Amino acid sequence: MVMSPAWLAPSILSADFARLGEEVDAVCAAGADLIHFDVMDNHYVPNLTIGPSVCAALHKHGVKVPIDVHLMVSPVDRIVPDFAAAGATYISFHPEATGHIDRTIALIREHGCRPGLVFNPATPLNYLDYTLELIDLVLIMSVNPGFGGQQFIPTSLRKLRDARARIDAGGRAVRLEVDGGIKVDNIRAAAQAGADTFVAGSAIFDSGDYAATMREMRRAITSSS
Repeated sequence: MVMSPAWLAPSILSADFARLGEEVDAVCAAGADLIHFDVMDNHYVPNLTIGPSVCAALHKHGVKVPIDVHLMVSPVDRIVPDFAAAGATYISFHPEATGHIDRTIALIREHGCRPGLVFNPATPLNYLDYTLELIDLVLIMSVNPGFGGQQFIPTSLRKLRDARARIDAGGRAVRLEVDGGIKVDNIRAAAQAGADTFVAGSAIFDSGDYAATMREMRRAITSSS
């Protein structure tokens, strides 16, 4: 298994929205590698969060790291160009949320962004049989999407191992991201299972010291090798 450098991606779903720019500046200063956007539409998932205008505002604000957009919306294609124009680097979507997976991947690429596929806890990885060579990121949900602060689902570790095996067999540089319930006390297990990109919301934003929490996470990741 050849691992990419570990990336931490604080999810702004858990940030203080009254001072979002400051919060993003703080986690970037604390060592964030990505800023993760959880985009929910109250249709594909039972919650409503943020749209392209927030992404554009933060991009204009001067976010110094790539913006990682996770679309929990249906349909997908209509909003892809808006997030691309708003400054997204990665745009990931759920295969069940689009009528034509290959077309949506191509649309994301055409708009200058890096496409990813997202897998819910019970969604099989079979979608990767014909798409892995077309994408730059695989995101494994370790909770059911819709709300922050949920508990990590242990069977996600097996899914991460299976996804890592597929990525390694494919021979391309594809990030393997995990999202949901990631904390200091379980990030090591996720890293051992093959993840190289870790989304964490409440574990970071609810802590008293963003930098200290992310340092602890990096130490745990490093100890997994």
